[in-house]
Amino acid sequence: MSSLIDELRAAVGVSQVLVDGDLSAYVVDWRGRFHGRALAVVRPGNTGEVAAVVRACAAHGAGVVPQGGNTSLVGGSVPDASATQVLLSLRRLNRVREVDRANATLTAEAGCILQVLQDAARDAALLFPLSLAAEGSCTIGGNLASNAGGTQVLRYGNARELCLGLEVVTAGGDVWPGLTGLRKDNTGYDLRDLFVGSEGTLGIITAATLKLFPRPRAVSTALAACDTLDQAVALLDLARERGASALTGFEVMNRFALDLVRRHMPQLRQPLAVAPWSALIELSDSESDTHARGVFEALLADALERGVIGDAAVAQSTEQSRAMWHLRESIPLAQAQEGPNVKHDIALPVSRIASFCRSTDAALAQRFPGVRLVNFGHLGDGNLHYNVQGPPGAVASEFLATNEPAINDLVYDAVTAHEGSISAEHGVGALKREQLAQRKSPVALAMMRSIKAALDPQGLMNPGRVL
Repeated sequence: MSSLIDELRAAVGVSQVLVDGDLSAYVVDWRGRFHGRALAVVRPGNTGEVAAVVRACAAHGAGVVPQGGNTSLVGGSVPDASATQVLLSLRRLNRVREVDRANATLTAEAGCILQVLQDAARDAALLFPLSLAAEGSCTIGGNLASNAGGTQVLRYGNARELCLGLEVVTAGGDVWPGLTGLRKDNTGYDLRDLFVGSEGTLGIITAATLKLFPRPRAVSTALAACDTLDQAVALLDLARERGASALTGFEVMNRFALDLVRRHMPQLRQPLAVAPWSALIELSDSESDTHARGVFEALLADALERGVIGDAAVAQSTEQSRAMWHLRESIPLAQAQEGPNVKHDIALPVSRIASFCRSTDAALAQRFPGVRLVNFGHLGDGNLHYNVQGPPGAVASEFLATNEPAINDLVYDAVTAHEGSISAEHGVGALKREQLAQRKSPVALAMMRSIKAALDPQGLMNPGRVL
């Protein structure tokens, strides 16, 4: 492979091809579960260089693993342990190419940090609504490759709905110039949607044109306490009825999720007493803060009268609103301090979430006595992070190693029985590949394999992921 290394150096420059030294930032995933070895880490600086790298790898039959911020939670952006794959880092492709205010679009390269795009939209007095806990480090290319969700899907949709056009380097090293700001273009197959959510297995996204929206004049946030998950679902229904299009986010957190935040981050004030379930609700509109708070107060008063909630707190300032969101966003960090757990990113019809949790909670408690459930997520769009922590006093890493396969089977069987999905927003990567093969329709798998064979006949694009 020495001739391939020479070709890669010729394509991007000697200093941008890393073969020695500490490469852990590239070959170890964010959770520390996947440790790979790369033939080389290559850092192209533009789309032409990406294409040249892919052509060289195709000529030598070397797999290409694209990587943005390396924040994948499913092992989707690090190489395997063979030391035969090229890790293609897109971090140097980090320019915002254009903000078109009249067309309400932004065109940016794949290595742009999500928060940078949010700031660029804000500078134009517009909004790019994709918002994730990892927005300070994840990149838009990775967001699109995994069809990221986040906290505002309820109103604005997933990354797919926010994308109008793409620039993609194909498996053969050609460049598809599919960047467009058109909302309507009915000229054949929608190639964009093949690559969004494909996790780099069909080609490499190098740039995207994204939708922008008017910035809301008022944003109001509230926390509400519920005795049951059924009540939280009823509160969501009421919030949709009262808030209509102003309803931007609706998150739920179970008692143990917030208990972890209390334990590991006691400096974070929790404005409500301990409750079995807490709902975090956000409304945003073009009126005033006073109007938004008025809608909230009427909503919560109605919910109290109906017995849907037991208590509530409405943020009276931007700082209080951020503090409420900080509680929700701190749950993953608190989990990490508690120790490894079995993570699930699942989607269910909202109408079935409460019954799923009742039956699956009970089944897990019976089979794995003492387990603790860290259950939180985006109830508004049916996405739960349904995580299983070992019993108190158990060595977390040992519990994970011993019980993860059996817990996954139990949870995913229940998800399937409730007509849900085993991956809502994290993707499949390497972690869920075998589960996908077991649970996806054979017809769907056959079509997916046909698309893969047509667009990547050598099987070199992010090999070993998804399929």
